Amino acid sequence: MSSDTIVDDLRALLGAENILVDADVTARFDGWPPIHPVQARCIARPGTTAEVSAVLKYCDRARIAVVPQGGRTGLAKGARSTANDVALSLERLNRIEGVDVTGATMTVEAGVPLQRVQEAAAEQGLFYPVDLGARGSATIGGNIATNAGGNRVLRYGMTREQVLGVEAVLADGTVVSSMNRLLKNNAGYDLKQLFIGTEGTLGVLTRAVLRLRPALGKTATALASVNTFADSLALLKHFSRLAREALTSFEVMWPEFSDAVLASGHHKRPFETSGGFWVLVEVAREDAEFFLEDAISGALENGVVSDAVVAMSEAQAAALWALREDSAARSAALRPAIHFDIGLPQEEMPGYVDCVKQQLQARWPTARLLVFGHVGDCNIHLTVGVGSDDPASRHAVDEIVYAPLQALGGTISAEHGVGLEKRGFLGVSRNPVELELMRRLKATLDPNRILNPGKVVA
Repeated sequence: MSSDTIVDDLRALLGAENILVDADVTARFDGWPPIHPVQARCIARPGTTAEVSAVLKYCDRARIAVVPQGGRTGLAKGARSTANDVALSLERLNRIEGVDVTGATMTVEAGVPLQRVQEAAAEQGLFYPVDLGARGSATIGGNIATNAGGNRVLRYGMTREQVLGVEAVLADGTVVSSMNRLLKNNAGYDLKQLFIGTEGTLGVLTRAVLRLRPALGKTATALASVNTFADSLALLKHFSRLAREALTSFEVMWPEFSDAVLASGHHKRPFETSGGFWVLVEVAREDAEFFLEDAISGALENGVVSDAVVAMSEAQAAALWALREDSAARSAALRPAIHFDIGLPQEEMPGYVDCVKQQLQARWPTARLLVFGHVGDCNIHLTVGVGSDDPASRHAVDEIVYAPLQALGGTISAEHGVGLEKRGFLGVSRNPVELELMRRLKATLDPNRILNPGKVVA
């Protein structure tokens, strides 16, 4: 079947204005950073679940690969399509259907951006806890499909913990509506789990019921400087004991990371002296600012913290978070930069980082490694620069970063997903029985292998 025929058939299903071709396709980028233009026969933009179903039914019968796309802010090439694929954009499924204030739930379509969900919850005096740097463009469907994490996993958990129900469309067009609104529903299989974190390989998410929380209330943010990574773990224990569930974020930045961010010239140096690890802490409670000041004072007195600054305004807090979230500065410092998202037990982190750095510099003497992340929930991000990101260099770097994780009980992906980027290393984190079960699920739900082919499992 020719591309022209496919495009004409899809136009008949969705309307000509909702099928993009040629320059309207390549004007978009397929991931982050925005380097690679989208390649596809066309971009189909359904506006209802029924239209999603019609597109998938057509493509399944014609054996045409379909790549679901949300905000395209992923880092694992999970939304990458080829010139032979139909890219399925959920951007027109962008309605917030309603908020149940009493039940603390929100029903949304998959194309709603995360920030709109946060704002709609706040308007009702409620709170949606998932938060990440791409909040303005990342969509709820993409968050669910990748089981996104972010800055408050320590207190609230991953996206999976915020989803009560979903609606999804299978490869053959079958609509699975499991829009549960109850906190407790133990009746049979929890089918929504088939679509959370599976990156559009088993079905296309179209709607969801999200769990909301009470308003976060007052928050306070501090940046502390500690001499060693062991001190950062001591500080985590200190805050976990004092703050308990009030501790919402605990982020650690390695010295090389903070040096690179400051070198950009975009930030004010928070401490007079350089060196050491920086720890970004956020707490949420009625007396947050006073509590945080007392907790930091105690850490200073017992020698765990060498210096600290407590934000006295929202602007100061935003400036501290900006140090942590300046991805552009990291990428510019190591251009070309290679990004990793891994997880491992906290006590293994310093030895692992040293090992990776030594191996990188043994092969590339000028290699640089910047490390930061959500240490409170066992997740760190690595940015590697070796002077090249050609396929051979990239594979060699991947081997150095991923190989040690298996013996440490770590994971190749803590929150960004597997996509195309990490598929070849999935065996580091999953055993052969798990991998075979994944393949069997894929074969059962997508026998013609049209849904996001090549992603997650081979």
